[in-house]
Amino acid sequence: MTIDDQTRRRSTKTGLTALDRERACPGYTLYAPMNGPGDVYLLSLDGEEVHHWAMPDPPGLYGYLLPNGNLFYGGKLRDEMWDRFQSWKRFKGGVMMEVDWNGNKVWEHRDIDHHHDARRTESGGAIYLTVERVPEGLAAQVKGGNPVTGENGMWADVIVEVDASGKRIWEWHAMEHLDPKRDIITFNDSRDEWSHGNTVVPLSGDRVMFSFRNLSTIGIIDKGTGEIVWRLGGEALAQQHDPSLLSNGNILVYDNGSHSDHHPLPFSRVIEVDPKSNRTVWEYFDNPAYNFFSPYISGARRLPNGNTLITEGMFGRMFQVTPEGDIVWEYINPHYHEDTENAVVNRVFRATHYLPEEIPQLP
Repeated sequence: MTIDDQTRRRSTKTGLTALDRERACPGYTLYAPMNGPGDVYLLSLDGEEVHHWAMPDPPGLYGYLLPNGNLFYGGKLRDEMWDRFQSWKRFKGGVMMEVDWNGNKVWEHRDIDHHHDARRTESGGAIYLTVERVPEGLAAQVKGGNPVTGENGMWADVIVEVDASGKRIWEWHAMEHLDPKRDIITFNDSRDEWSHGNTVVPLSGDRVMFSFRNLSTIGIIDKGTGEIVWRLGGEALAQQHDPSLLSNGNILVYDNGSHSDHHPLPFSRVIEVDPKSNRTVWEYFDNPAYNFFSPYISGARRLPNGNTLITEGMFGRMFQVTPEGDIVWEYINPHYHEDTENAVVNRVFRATHYLPEEIPQLP
């Protein structure tokens, strides 16, 4: 890292920057530097890298641990679809794999249309995000977006599920269920994409939760009917990421805060929403609000002791907050890499947390 590279960083203070051992949730944090070559790190509460996987492909866009202790990882392939449209190379995937503690491949599935997110299913397959071209007639009806973009067509998400052999057993086409008059692209986003999915989560009861960034919308799909049975949109969200269902039935989500309908100042927050009323019952933001802001990527996960692990993704910042909003653990990704625009960055798409008993491979 040269001196010039260091001056281009947001901060040169990296690694463990805060720890309140009494109030932090014990355990380990896993993350993959988003622009790295394929490194995945498992951190102790003290910020030590206690395990490392060197994956064969760059993250597309992250990995997480399965109940058996193996790593499930999305990889980015530079294939014939690399230049599909303007922003595709930033978030494309292409391969999903399960590897054991030593990096030995247990399972793999490839799909050139895969992007952003994938989850291993209980049946031994996976559910993941892909895209497809929107017919010109329908694309012309979709409102919003930058009017000087989209000259090469519009794409929308398809959620795909495969079984353990890689056979497709279910798929859901966003353009068949979105309303071009209601589901409006954010005013300055490219019309290359209608939905821009960034999260897919299998739920009990044969349901699937999604996050569509370009529409500032999260929702739940009934797999049997294909209908969106619950949704939360721009009345509460602005280009959000990483919704998750909590044990109390509420939904936690990272609200990026870009181009909000309600706040002139861009800032991020994490909110917990009661889906019965769509009312926000808990939120975290900084003071002043603009101190906490990541316009893209990022995530939030509720921890067993009630804390919340937050990933301020664009700046590689991972931290725990208590229900009262106190920061009790903080770690800044020290691994910087060049991105596709030759910037030196330490971005992290999202991080996950595990209790000690969830990682039996560690002493």
